Amino acid sequence: MLSVHVRLSERTHHLVGAKEMARMKPTSRIVNTSRGPIVDRAALVDALKSGTLAGAAIDVYDEEPLAANDPLRALPNVLATPHIGYVSEELYRTFYGDTVRNIVEWLDAL
Repeated sequence: MLSVHVRLSERTHHLVGAKEMARMKPTSRIVNTSRGPIVDRAALVDALKSGTLAGAAIDVYDEEPLAANDPLRALPNVLATPHIGYVSEELYRTFYGDTVRNIVEWLDAL
């Protein structure tokens, strides 16, 4: 399992490419919740199709939203989510609760 958690920069662009994927075990999986271009998309598709990698879970893409005809969507060994890896019920409760409190405080100050 390789889980990618770095910021995108010139140094990290395609940090994980065909060469790195070829060195991984065929039972390996890649998780990218960082930034799309950190993992070479074309190399990832090839590795997943050929069985070089067992699978991938991806929440970020080179271009978002992921195109309807993107090959990643058709691969059975890919879990693709639309940049929502951070979402949880607790997060939304906090977010909306804080928003309502801020509005009430603002209205009370008028």
